[in-house]
Amino acid sequence: MRIIIICKKLRMLRNVESTSPEGQLDMGLETLPVQVDACVTRLQPAGDPQDQDVLLRLLEIGFLPGERVRVVARGFPAGDPMAVRVGNTTFALRAHEASLIRVSKTGAPAKVAP
Repeated sequence: MRIIIICKKLRMLRNVESTSPEGQLDMGLETLPVQVDACVTRLQPAGDPQDQDVLLRLLEIGFLPGERVRVVARGFPAGDPMAVRVGNTTFALRAHEASLIRVSKTGAPAKVAP
């Protein structure tokens, strides 16, 4: 069963890395300032097999296109690792891992009308 799930996620990853919203500027998550809301736009294509494993792990823990993310804190002195919140969970990512996640800055969250 795990093989089927991994195959589906790899297929999804290929689709994610090949599509990016037109006209939307994106940046690596590692360059996002602390406490700024952003939205995952895509994942960077893997350069080697180790990056492919990292990308699969990032998908599994929730770094999917459309998800809101925020850098909560950075390590001292070089800013590595960084604490990143996706959904209600906070993860520690190395700068290399964060650079594989492409995000775009978003404004304030839309308010829901009563």
